[in-house]
Parts: sequence; structure tokens; C-alpha cells
Amino acid sequence: MAKTSNKYSALLIYLALALTAFIAFEPVRYCDFTFDDVPYITRNQYIRAGLTREGIAWAFAGRISYWHPLTWLSHMLDCQLFGINPGWHHLTNLLFHIANALLLFSLLKRMTGALWRSAFVAALFALHPLQVESVAWVSERKDVLSTLFWMLTIAAYLRYVKRLGLAWYLLALLSFALGLMAKPMVVTLPFVLLLLDYWPLGRLQPSQLANHSNGQTCKSGIAGPKGPLALRLVAEKVPFFILSAVSIYLSFLSSQRLETMVSTELVPMKLRIANVPVSYVKYIGKIFWPQDLAVFYPFPAMVPMWQSIGALLLLICAFILVICVLRTRPYLAVGWLWYLGTLVPVIGLVQSGAWPAMADRFTYLPSIGIFIILAWGLAELFTGWRHLKIGLAISAAVLLAVLLARTKIQVRYWQNDITLFGHAVEVTENNNLALYNLGNALRAQSKFDEAADCYRQVLKLKPEHAKAHNNLGAVLLEQGKPDQAISHFHQALQIEPNNAGVYYNLANAMSAKDKTEQAITYYRRALHIQPDFVGPLNTLAWLLATHPDQNLRDPSQAIELAQWAAGLTSYQNATILDTLATAYAAAGQFPQAIETAQKALQLAQASQQKQLADGIQNRLLLFRAGQSYIGNGQAKR
Repeated sequence: MAKTSNKYSALLIYLALALTAFIAFEPVRYCDFTFDDVPYITRNQYIRAGLTREGIAWAFAGRISYWHPLTWLSHMLDCQLFGINPGWHHLTNLLFHIANALLLFSLLKRMTGALWRSAFVAALFALHPLQVESVAWVSERKDVLSTLFWMLTIAAYLRYVKRLGLAWYLLALLSFALGLMAKPMVVTLPFVLLLLDYWPLGRLQPSQLANHSNGQTCKSGIAGPKGPLALRLVAEKVPFFILSAVSIYLSFLSSQRLETMVSTELVPMKLRIANVPVSYVKYIGKIFWPQDLAVFYPFPAMVPMWQSIGALLLLICAFILVICVLRTRPYLAVGWLWYLGTLVPVIGLVQSGAWPAMADRFTYLPSIGIFIILAWGLAELFTGWRHLKIGLAISAAVLLAVLLARTKIQVRYWQNDITLFGHAVEVTENNNLALYNLGNALRAQSKFDEAADCYRQVLKLKPEHAKAHNNLGAVLLEQGKPDQAISHFHQALQIEPNNAGVYYNLANAMSAKDKTEQAITYYRRALHIQPDFVGPLNTLAWLLATHPDQNLRDPSQAIELAQWAAGLTSYQNATILDTLATAYAAAGQFPQAIETAQKALQLAQASQQKQLADGIQNRLLLFRAGQSYIGNGQAKR
């Protein structure tokens, strides 16, 4: 009867976990692509094309990020099924997260037999606001996907432990390999399997490995030599550790090839080491009090010695405590070491790209260790206190309801880049990355005054920020302030002298001041640095085809540049085809000009670019009359 009751209780728990997690994260359906989603997905030709042979080869090549081909393939499948629809991409992340919560509950229940404690851990995992970043950020698909294979690896491993079958062992290895192909952070899983061997599986008891004691091969096909049980369990994990080593090596190669490793000159090793214990303690603080969560926490300029030493002492005291009660309360050691160990790959000693001091997404897996400590610790604390246990159940329900509501609010900050980075600016200090990205988002909506203010704040914090100088210059140019814009472009070039984008913007500014010869010089410099840069290709072609000064016109080169730009955009860009048609007309090739202009007009009308379409129609009338188009001497913008 008790088994039947537990069966129905477990079924209800599964349903409750799925339903509450969906309710908490449901607003992701209305979130846009944010932050890295643009270069990762919406502007990535391989991802947008869906599952193709070229895309699969590209995914395994690891050319723009560390090696995680399985995650790329999942994004390709989303585009194959849903196109570039952010709602469906977000829902895929949510479904993975729900599956992870259900698997976590199932695994803990099977390993421990503790139904409600397992449910509490899974509910905390499912509803905690710290999980929002991993779910609501489409580019962080790698978190939820790698965790799915983490859970499946443990599930297969449990089957292997119970039945000692080689097939289950190999399936665990395969699941682990797939997890590594989704995100290298799961390299710590072999270490976690050893923790689970101790508790709750109890495999360090001689009876658990009795069939290994005679030195013969067991049913699994894995040799069981004589020796201490702990060493046998470690030997059993050697293939897993080998896969981890391979994943680390591939990730290192990718970072080295892409030159994304953060040098110790930029972030000194002393600062990284000092920040490690502080980050461990701060993460625990955010787990217990998830307030002021942000997409990016800037790396501190310095870590006070007292903070570093104090945090280290706290960690050491906690470690000593769990060791002292190891035999009587093994869940404390397992939960604590799970937390400490799984954070090691992202604790900041090795940094790549725009690495933050901390990140909410880094706690997606490690937080489970703390949740285990809470669930088993509170249950033990109130053992024998019948009425208090009822109060504890009510308190747990209230806590989960609060977490659900807080998570729902946190998800809404991920609605778009303005809400995301605006919130980050509000809850953090000196966050130049958040300010910079907020400025970019405001600029995209033509809110130039607000964008300029963001860039100026960035430059106060980091005067050598070349991109902020460049973008501020671009905003000032849009506001009709070319002289101020030129000043910022020159400052950007002093910091990054080989930045093609800055030369392009500087050329536009010169063109706005009717300094066409200087503008042409800067367009050519941009193309010398980046020959496939469509912007200067198109703009320079326009000037060479339409400038009123005959000495500056060069129709044949204009055709060459415009054809190159058109080829780079697969002849699907109306603005570039308009330039090509105008260049043909400038060279007297009116049949080609008319044909190209007609295609440009169709594309402009199809994309509802009314102003461009009207201009193309006017030029088309000239071409049909055998006349070329002469512009005003400024760049086409």
C-alpha cells in the first residue's frame, strides 16, 4: 500500500514540477533574442540555414567559440523547425530545463529513497531565480543541454551500478561525451560520480564490490583487481577522466586559435586567485538571497585582502565541519564538495572572452549541491518534531511560491537588450559592459541622446574603450555633429589603429563635411584592412559612380566594387543592387542598369523600404531615358 501511495505521490510531484517550472518561466515566450544571440544565431548563416552538411562541418570545427558542436546542432534544428522565431527558441530552452528538474527528482529518489527531500531539491532547482540566465538566454542553450546529458549520464551509471552491465557503462560514457559536446563545464562529472559512490550509493562498503574481490572480470566486463575499494572506484572512472581531459584540450585549442584567452596583464593572476574564495561565498549568498541579479558582474579592480582571507577561512571551516561529520551526515560532504568541485571550471582562474567576475549561469549545476544540503539538513533537524514538520512543509511551500514569483519577475528583464542591460546598470556599479550594450540597444532604436550618455559613462570608467569612442562618434554623426564625431573616431584609431569599422565611420563623417577625397582615402583604408567589408564597398562604389566632380568619378571601379558587395550579399540587398545599377548607368551600360534596378525595386518593395523604393523608381526613369544619376557628393547612408 505504501509503495502504491508513493507511486501516486511521485506522479503528482512530476506534474507539479513541470507545471510550476512552466509557470515561472512562461514569460520567455515573449522575450526577444538578446546580447550574444545576434552573432550566435540571428546573423549566423550556418545556424539560420538549419541542419545542412556545411553547417554540421562548421559546428564540429569550433571556429567562433570553444568546442560545443552539439549545442550548435540544437540551434540549427530550432531554425530548421521554427525559423528565426525567438519565442520557440526560448521554449526549447525551457523544455530542457523542465526535463532536467524531472530527471534530478527521479535520480535523487532512486538513489536515496527519500521522496519529499528529493522533490524539494528538484523544486529549488526548477524555480530558483539564478536559473533564469541559463533558460532565458538562448545562447546559453549549452547550460540546459549539457545538464540534460549530465543527468542522463548519472541515470545510466545507476543502471550500471545496480546491474553491473557493460552496456549501461558504455551508455554512461556516451552520454557524458555528448554532455561535453554541449558544454565543457561538465568535465567535473567523474568527480561527482565518485561523490555519489560514497553517498548515497554507499559503494565504499565491501559488500557493494564483493564480486570484484577475486580479481576476475565482473558482468560489466570491467576488470576488478584486488586493492582498496576507493582505488577500484577511481579506476572505474578513468575513461570518464580521459574524456574530460580531451574536452579540456579541445577547448584550450579553440581559445588559443581564436585568441580569446584573457591575459594575466589584463586581469592579474593575483587578482584572480584573491577573487576565487570571495566568489564562492558570494554565490552562496545569491543562492540564499537572489537579489540584484544581473546579466554581467564586472571584474573588480581589486579584492580587499580581508575579504579574500575571510572568505577563505569560511570555506575552510565549512570543509572541516563536513569532514568531522562525514560518517554520520555524509550528505553534507557530498553536497559541499559537489558545490565546490563543479564551480572549479568557471571560478575565474582561467578566463576567456568577456569573462565576468561572476555569472548567474555558472550556478546552474553547482547549486544542486547546496540544495541537497538544505533538503537533507532541514529534514534531519526536524526529525521527531511532528508539528514542526508540518510547519516545515508549509514553509517550504511558501518559499517555493516566493521563488516562483521572483523568477517570473527576473525573466521579464530578459525581454530585450534595453530591459536586460538597463536592469544590470541599476543593480551593479561601474558596469561598463552593461552600459556599452545598453547604448547599442538604445542606438538601434534611434534614441541617440540616451545612447550617447551611456557611451560617455563607459568612457569615464574606461577611457581606452575603442568601441565606445567609435559608437559615440557614430551617434554624434547621426545627430549632425561631424566634428565631434571625427574627434572620437581619431581617439578610437589611436587605441585600435587597424579597426576597419572606425575607418568606415570616419570616412562617412568626412563625406558629411564634403571632404570627399579624404572620405575616399578612409574607405580604401577600411577595405585594405577588411576586403569583404560590405559597408565601404557599397558606399565607395556609390561615390565613384555619382559624384558631381568628374575627376572623382570612376564608373568602372564603381561597378567592380558594387559587384563584389552584391556577391557578398547573394544579390539580395536592395541598397547594394541600387548602387550597382547606378554604377552600370554611369558607365553607359543602361540595359544592365535597368535590369538590376528592377530587381532592386522588387526587393525594396518586398521589404517595405518605401523611401529606398521611391529613389530607385526615380533613378529607373533616368536609366530608361539613357541618363545616369548624379548625386550630391555625399556618401549613401
